[in-house]
Amino acid sequence: MSQVTAPLTENRRKFYQVGSFAVGNRLVPLDLLSFQSDADRPNALTSGHRACQGCGETLGARYVVDAALAAADGQLFAVNATGCLEVFSTPYPETSWQLPWLHSLFGNAPAVATGVAAALKARGDTTTRVLAQGGDGGTVDIGFGALSGMFERNDDVLYVCYDNEAYMNTGVQRSGATPPAARTATTQAVGPEPGNVFGQGKDVPRIAMAHDIPYVATATIADLRDLEYKVTKAMSMRGARYLHVLVPCPLGWGTISGETVQIARLATQCGLFPVYEAENGVVTASSKIRQRVSVEDYLKPQRRFAHLFKPRRQDVIDRLQAMADRNIERYDLLTGDDDGDPLPRTLAGQYATVPSGPTGETPEGVDTGAAAAMASATGQGELSRKKPFEEAAHLQLGRAPAGSARPTEGDPAVVENPDTVAIENTEGPEQ
Repeated sequence: MSQVTAPLTENRRKFYQVGSFAVGNRLVPLDLLSFQSDADRPNALTSGHRACQGCGETLGARYVVDAALAAADGQLFAVNATGCLEVFSTPYPETSWQLPWLHSLFGNAPAVATGVAAALKARGDTTTRVLAQGGDGGTVDIGFGALSGMFERNDDVLYVCYDNEAYMNTGVQRSGATPPAARTATTQAVGPEPGNVFGQGKDVPRIAMAHDIPYVATATIADLRDLEYKVTKAMSMRGARYLHVLVPCPLGWGTISGETVQIARLATQCGLFPVYEAENGVVTASSKIRQRVSVEDYLKPQRRFAHLFKPRRQDVIDRLQAMADRNIERYDLLTGDDDGDPLPRTLAGQYATVPSGPTGETPEGVDTGAAAAMASATGQGELSRKKPFEEAAHLQLGRAPAGSARPTEGDPAVVENPDTVAIENTEGPEQ
């Protein structure tokens, strides 16, 4: 006996389907939303995959690939190294990817992406862009040589490393990105230096900067607007680009699955994971720490550092704090805005470093199509053809472009909330 199912009916969207808690954990007006909330947005990584609950890499990958797909106007080819992301998203014969996607070996994703870019160039295809992605094991260790070669040749590839600080897919073994004192399956909490040994590992973003490639940036899943911005900016350029994204792993870090984003936020607030941008080997912007916390506040929620507190190893904690202090000084993470800008520093830093060219000219290396995609992603309409990337960045941040009137304190369009951005359009559907 067959059962007739009523057709699906269109229901009014609820506030949580159109809102965003990206800025100060407050609902952002519709015209400033991340395009993640847009019903027409690209959706490269669909549901149904087999990631662990609270997986930070899943969140990071979805935002990265969707932003890249939008910036490339749908013309994107992805190459994926072996690792967690590949395993949980493509269990044979299934896949969660909704774009051309190729699985390379563990250590040759940069080389395979280079080959794809070369093939597209040989065919005369200048519109299809190439994205390569892998975990910290496939990037920092096994694929390090191939990655350096890609940087040296300045191949037209955006490489994204999803850093969960260990080989999580194979059982939480130490990688070159594992922080000092962290307990893993291969760095046990025993001896005078429990956990991972100090002085080991690689700072790949700085190594990438040493190659003088066009763009290097770090980001976390705690600031998804910042992550989208950096992907879109990277896609507006040509040549080798590198993005290093911190993606906490509840299983390997020993954290509560519902606190993944907060753990990533603490990593930046204590200074152990600095968030910054660099162009041609020079740091151009850094995301400032608005509410600094101690390294201890970051370590305590993670079971991989539990051995530092029972019994308490103050000497080890002090060494980790010294590392954070060095990052804060090196990247100038505590400097505030001189003009009292109410923007969060992650956004104000971006606003301050938008490239600009002479009036009427497009800045060198800027892809106007990607700039337009940025504006489209944020629902901001047409851009000026004079400075497309600068205009797009201003629009994404809700800021008036240079030379235009800035809202005053008495303007009803200004949001009286220091954690949100001043907006002009106060009209929108009821929430």
